[in-house]
Amino acid sequence: MPPVRGRVGRPRRRPGRLLADRGYDHDKYRRLVRAKGITPVIARRGSPHGSGLGVHRYVVERTIGLLHWFRRLRIRWEVRDDIHEAFMTLAAAIICWRRLVR
Repeated sequence: MPPVRGRVGRPRRRPGRLLADRGYDHDKYRRLVRAKGITPVIARRGSPHGSGLGVHRYVVERTIGLLHWFRRLRIRWEVRDDIHEAFMTLAAAIICWRRLVR
């Protein structure tokens, strides 16, 4: 059996970087994030667009758009968390299956 790749030890539970848009451009937020040992990557207000954060944001917004194909997930009707999570899991499985079939 080949060795398992990756770093030795417990997996890190905290992200290395935090990506945020201009709405969070304040020294207070940068200090709070740095105090947790996370590098903030926050777009500056007044700077031209093109910070590169849009590449990551596109992935998130595309994923939310794919989940909105399922009418039941657009508006959360379920009161219980476990039922909503089951529908989210089912939707993710269907989306992956559709991508793999293509």
